[in-house]
Amino acid sequence: EPQFKNKIVGENDVTLQCVDQIYGVYDEKKKLLTGQLRKYPEKLIIYCKDLRVFNFCLRYTKEEEVKRIVSGIVHHSQTPKLLKRLFLFSYASAAPNNTDGRNQTVMFETLEDWRDELERTKGNVKYKAVTTNEGYRVSEKLPLYFVVPICISEESILKYEGRGIPIWCWSCHNGAALLKMSAFPKEQDDSTSQMQKAFLDGIYKTISKPPYELLKMDDLSSSLPSLQDIQTAYTRFKQLFLIDNSTDFWATDVKWFSLLESTNWLEIIRRVLKKAVEVAECLEVQHTNVLLIEESATDLCCVISSLVQVMMDSYSRTKSGFQSLIQKEWVIGGHGFLDRCNHLHKSEKEEAPVFLLLLNCVWQLVQQYPPAFEFTETYLTVLSDSLYVPIFSTFFFNSQHQRDTNKSGESLKTQSGPFRFLTVWDWSVQFDPKALAFLNNPLYAEKPKPDRSQRKTARFKHQRQLSLPLTQAKPPTKRGFFREETDHLIKNILGKRIGKFINSSEEPPNSLREFYDSWHSKPVDYHGLLLPRIDGPEIKVWAQRYMRWIPEAQLHGGGTIATAAKILDLMEEVQSLQVKMDEEHSQAVSGGVHSVPMLRNSARLSSLFPFASLQRQSVKPALPTSTWKDLEDEDDLVKRDDEFVDLSGDML
Repeated sequence: EPQFKNKIVGENDVTLQCVDQIYGVYDEKKKLLTGQLRKYPEKLIIYCKDLRVFNFCLRYTKEEEVKRIVSGIVHHSQTPKLLKRLFLFSYASAAPNNTDGRNQTVMFETLEDWRDELERTKGNVKYKAVTTNEGYRVSEKLPLYFVVPICISEESILKYEGRGIPIWCWSCHNGAALLKMSAFPKEQDDSTSQMQKAFLDGIYKTISKPPYELLKMDDLSSSLPSLQDIQTAYTRFKQLFLIDNSTDFWATDVKWFSLLESTNWLEIIRRVLKKAVEVAECLEVQHTNVLLIEESATDLCCVISSLVQVMMDSYSRTKSGFQSLIQKEWVIGGHGFLDRCNHLHKSEKEEAPVFLLLLNCVWQLVQQYPPAFEFTETYLTVLSDSLYVPIFSTFFFNSQHQRDTNKSGESLKTQSGPFRFLTVWDWSVQFDPKALAFLNNPLYAEKPKPDRSQRKTARFKHQRQLSLPLTQAKPPTKRGFFREETDHLIKNILGKRIGKFINSSEEPPNSLREFYDSWHSKPVDYHGLLLPRIDGPEIKVWAQRYMRWIPEAQLHGGGTIATAAKILDLMEEVQSLQVKMDEEHSQAVSGGVHSVPMLRNSARLSSLFPFASLQRQSVKPALPTSTWKDLEDEDDLVKRDDEFVDLSGDML
């Protein structure tokens, strides 16, 4: 019995939303199956979005059964469907009413939640939570409540349905804030364009007040890859891990690095992390407000704003803090999960793994600085899997408005009241307490609580540690003034086009490099600013998520799990001693002590534990792969069926 078991989705269960592609094998040739089929295959291969691959032999099945099975699977998993036909609604009509399980996650569904967040980040001096969108009278894409600069009027918000309005994401300890804004459509007639430009100029003047308040605008559509590029890169990348058999694995092994590089996926992760470092430098060093601009402000804006907060705010590196961040920036923020995950199979043009891109970037930070995070990579992996579990409403709507309007069950005869949608943050629905322990990092360096007498001193010291000025001779006010004057001069001399180019250019790269190198030359404060290492091979493949179902990629008794097993054994011993001491001091049984998972005999576990605790044994060729491939026709070893090995028994 595996220690890490999902109570909802079994080992061989596949939700319809998790099906990626279905192939049929005809005379040893694979063919993608879609729509109506004229001829039915002798073998069925199902590729899943969580990278599992299922093979079904239909050669000895009756023809009418094959027809029923294949056409049924293709129809239910590949054809377009209506939103209310999702299993989510069937489950919600009968969901148990006794689950709450938010685990201290702030849902950002009330005005109070936003005001509390403003107070937590000390942003309430310059920003206010507004109720202008109650009843969705401004826009159906915006949440009911959001935060804007104090100087923004209600009329401004209403004028263009919320477009052109800077929406607050987070405030830095020094008062600088991170904002996002949905841009106006680019193709407009001249009069409309002029009106919108005048409107934007007025908005910028209310926020940017040199030398006290500086504002840097960053159009993410021009400085980061497009959603189409991201989708193309990920489609190529995931193909490297959707492997049917050992032959394919060893055939690609010899050119693994070139194949990996050609996908461009790791380069996109690196570029996104670099952009987050740039934004962090503006906020931290230059004390400049940063305004992220995107067409809808619900895709790459969500990625960058979330990453910056994970890097700069230690609260976002706790489990409840990270979950609250996802709620704030993604779920309530209006990321189109329904379209981007293509849950309804309506349009592949809208599909893009934007949320997965964020999780991949966060994983880079987790594996570089494990003690800084309260959660583990296993937590990130099961969170990525939860995108395709249709009993939680968290990742199945495009906006808060869409969720609210579909919450009433009046259209269904079986349901009279509203649906009871579950939130994914109630992890007890998917895992029992023993499995939940794998989501918590036992080595998390908890923030020490200062004494009341030392609180003021500690706070000042904390701010000094966070702030990393580059040089004394570069105050941001003078640099801002100098740049304005230079831009004005260049516009007059060289014309508008070149002036516009220079005005939109980024800070000198050596300034960013100096900030980056300066931070990495100092000891890491796990509760202060965290900057990812983004040079070359520092960006790695998230092995646990992408390789967990490939037996050939596993190291039995190797990887980080061997170290973790020893540490957890020691922790278990310390905890048992603590329990004994507590029992001696009082009769109260310590039910609140966190138990850690038992990892005895780590030599028998796989490097991709806990997902691969019991996997197939792989036959690795003794010869180099290229030679092995040449000999394939002469030797049938590669065609040998993989054997199952029970890791709980004795290893031979």
